[in-house]
Amino acid sequence: MAVAFYLYSENPELPEGEMTRLRAELVCEQSLFQAAKSLGLGEYLRLGKGEESGGGRERPSILADAVEALLAAIFLDGGKVEADNFVRRFLVSPILVKGKKTSSDYKTTLQEIIQRKSGNQLSYGIISESGPDHSKSFVAEVLLNGKRIGTGSGKSKKEAEQAAAKNALENNRL
Repeated sequence: MAVAFYLYSENPELPEGEMTRLRAELVCEQSLFQAAKSLGLGEYLRLGKGEESGGGRERPSILADAVEALLAAIFLDGGKVEADNFVRRFLVSPILVKGKKTSSDYKTTLQEIIQRKSGNQLSYGIISESGPDHSKSFVAEVLLNGKRIGTGSGKSKKEAEQAAAKNALENNRL
């Protein structure tokens, strides 16, 4: 509800179908998982022995559900205004600038935002790679003026860099 309200209030001119697509993108498991990771929510969960030993604190489905539960608690305890504040801070990325659509090209979106201020420089680097040659996994970082603002992983260097740019955008580290 809070995400839908945000989208409508910030982008009333968007067609209904586009708002629906944006809402679905913002509340999908991966977006909620990223929000949980940025909050460090996994360390606060009470888990059964099986989930604890099975890596439940890092499982995307559990962490996404925890974000939904946290948002519900914020709404019940603090009301709509506090729930909206949480959504704006942790779920809505700078990609959703008024009237703009989201993009899966996070590197371009990040570059456009950074270029608004002259003198800023973005760079990407591969932090690590693992796995056999036929199934490599890469971890990339994105640096703003030499300072790390995001990290991400993927099955290719390009995919890892896109994930790092997305991480920087979602965590408002600009």
